[in-house]
Amino acid sequence: MNSKKTITGIVLAGGKSRRMSTDKALLLFKGKPFLSHVIEALMPMADEILIVSDNKKHEKFNFKRVSDTMIDAGPLSGLHAGLKHSNTELNIVLSCDVPLIQTSVLEIILANNTDENDVIQIEEEGKSHPLIALYKKRVTPHLLVALQKGERK
Repeated sequence: MNSKKTITGIVLAGGKSRRMSTDKALLLFKGKPFLSHVIEALMPMADEILIVSDNKKHEKFNFKRVSDTMIDAGPLSGLHAGLKHSNTELNIVLSCDVPLIQTSVLEIILANNTDENDVIQIEEEGKSHPLIALYKKRVTPHLLVALQKGERK
């Protein structure tokens, strides 16, 4: 198992929430904001946690907040920003809207890490979840190229 000091937790909390018309990260579940639940799952795994968001209200969680690389460029921009600001090669990336995430799931992702893999993501019933995943910092330049080509997810 990797040392806690080698992992950054990155929470993508910068979406526009068009369908919900409210900030998903601040929605309550069991009396706490979604973002709190996600952070609690990451804390045993990560030395540092970054919140990718332009919302200053997210500063109340007392973790470093960084902005998307490109405005209105979707989750790929948030992922790129988080990896760019990370100081570790290993990064557990979660969207803010998974309040049921458990540390045990993150441990499974990490246990499947190999030097050859750049990304390890959860797959369920044939559907992959790229925002419940481990990303290596070395993919950062590839994400920027994708963003520059107009990719958003």
